[in-house]
Amino acid sequence: MRCEVCGREIIGKPHYVIIEGAKLITCGECAKLGSGEWSPKPSVSSLDIKMRASRIPKRKATVKNIDIQEDVTVIENFGSLVRNARQKMGLSQEDLGRKIGEKTSVIKRIEVEKIIPHEQLARKLEHALGIKLLVPVVEPEVPASLHPTRREVTLGEIVQLKESKRRKT
Repeated sequence: MRCEVCGREIIGKPHYVIIEGAKLITCGECAKLGSGEWSPKPSVSSLDIKMRASRIPKRKATVKNIDIQEDVTVIENFGSLVRNARQKMGLSQEDLGRKIGEKTSVIKRIEVEKIIPHEQLARKLEHALGIKLLVPVVEPEVPASLHPTRREVTLGEIVQLKESKRRKT
């Protein structure tokens, strides 16, 4: 074991000291720099960990590989669309939440448009309700009148011209 301050091999018993608020394991020489002592926690055996883990119910982890596209957005009035589709199917907010694996509060907030669903959630809603929520992002065209036709000279270009003239002379 090495001293965490000087890096020398610790011969004998290591010292557990607090130096400037950090808990360090040091040699006898560096222990003098400490302002206090601490005691290490007793190590937990692997048998204890296995016993604790066996008491915890295990869940199946389901990981779905979903392609996330950055060029889609949620349509306007998505809340009323979700609410109407849910009511047509005769589902309560709780039923829809269970069906797609989301909390009821999330469904409520989407329906009143307090939150905008992220792409993965929007896809779940689309699939469960048979509606279209995601549309491609359309970049607005910039009118030709806003495009600069003639570019003005910048101050930086003037400075560069003057400096290049000075270097030539």
